[in-house]
Amino acid sequence: MVETKVKHKPYGPYERFVKRPLDIFCSLLAIVVFWWLFIIVAILVRVKLGSPVLFTQDRPGKDEKIFKLYKFRTMTDARDENGELLPDDVRLTKFGRLLRSTSLDELPEVFNILKGDMSIIGPRPLLVRYLPLYNEEQKRRHEVRPGLSGYAQVNGRNAVTWEDRFRMDVYYVDHVTFLGDVKVILNTVLKAFVKREGINSETAATMEEFKGSM
Repeated sequence: MVETKVKHKPYGPYERFVKRPLDIFCSLLAIVVFWWLFIIVAILVRVKLGSPVLFTQDRPGKDEKIFKLYKFRTMTDARDENGELLPDDVRLTKFGRLLRSTSLDELPEVFNILKGDMSIIGPRPLLVRYLPLYNEEQKRRHEVRPGLSGYAQVNGRNAVTWEDRFRMDVYYVDHVTFLGDVKVILNTVLKAFVKREGINSETAATMEEFKGSM
């Protein structure tokens, strides 16, 4: 059987020559300027939620390559009498909700950006177990690096359906521009620190499990 390579859309000048250097510059700048914030949040997480301070998890990146995602933890390790972890909405404390609503839990992802696992803007990296569930169109979200924030995140975040979310991810893949990325960044700041909206879905503390599209 002859193997076929995944066909990507043609990359424009911004994607080919500007986007990655800009990611490196911005991630380094964030580390230099906000190092004190990293330390403060890390101390608060250690005191209020325990150890380890960082939450790490395998996520699929560009071309479905698996990488380790870094985040500040937002949940406790509370368990029931059988040693099983309690539901997310129980383990997600008030402090954890604050970290999520302000996106401060995402701060360590700047190191993923610096390493090249992620970009500042792109489809959010989801769970590895979702990979077999995507249809051919939804798989196209992996044609670009996943992002710290993305087009879907500023247009509903966790409050939209999976199908709408993936549709917006693929729309971004086909419309990557410098001005578009700047607009997403500005909207991310507005929603995270001013409006604090769309952090949860309507029926769960976090986004519901994706079980595949009809």
